[in-house]
Amino acid sequence: MSTNTIDIPKKVTTSTVQQMKQRGEKIAMITAYDYTMAGLVDAAGIDLILVGDSAANVMAGYGTTLPITLDQMIYHAQCVTRAVNRAMVIVDLPFGTYQGDELEALRSAVKVMRESGAAAVKMEGGSEIAPSIRKILSAGIPVMGHLGLTPQSVNKFGGYGIRAKAEAEAERLIADAKLLEELGCFAIVLEKIPAPLAAKVSEAISIPTIGIGAGAGTDGQVLVLQDMLGMNTGFRPKFLRLYANLAETIGQAVGSYIADVKDKSFPSPEESY
Repeated sequence: MSTNTIDIPKKVTTSTVQQMKQRGEKIAMITAYDYTMAGLVDAAGIDLILVGDSAANVMAGYGTTLPITLDQMIYHAQCVTRAVNRAMVIVDLPFGTYQGDELEALRSAVKVMRESGAAAVKMEGGSEIAPSIRKILSAGIPVMGHLGLTPQSVNKFGGYGIRAKAEAEAERLIADAKLLEELGCFAIVLEKIPAPLAAKVSEAISIPTIGIGAGAGTDGQVLVLQDMLGMNTGFRPKFLRLYANLAETIGQAVGSYIADVKDKSFPSPEESY
């Protein structure tokens, strides 16, 4: 009898990321919005996949994250979850679906979880959205927090500049991080804040922090997939490291295809029925 067994990857959960923080293992998170890319990053071994409202920018071409709807987020999340075996999938609740109305927040989160098959939702803000977070958590839905630069508040902040440079704002951010932990969030994204502050927050709370533009002192990192693959040629912030130049690769490949069609070398007899 064969002793071979199928190697089934262990699913990443909220407990997994908590254990990773406890043993000092960094957490790798990346965005994905479609079936093909989600399957590739999951197979590569990514820990967390964020179906971000950045889909508004990356997939739909909007200038901000504000226009994307709940149903559109659910569509992207459905595409991702169908491709994923190991990674934990987290979905952004989009602008206007949870701020100021805790019952609406609960309905939004329940709809995401029921229709997408994701494992958690992410919400931007601290004390001002505490009632909504508490309501969602009371339904047994895991919540990832998001502090610092919160893109859904771009009009309030007047842009996408670094946050919490001033002492008063830094102290509020630390207080909000502790509040999110007390409420029961399983992790917090810290976006575009000074590296020393991010490290201080990470040490002050027991739940994992995931940084983007927040230095190396967080418990993990997140990047937008198309950005780190060099597909978004107009976006080069300081915190972004390019791991590929797919814009150039794709351009060359499509150019070669066009040339082959034009000179009639494609399809060849071997490529024809």
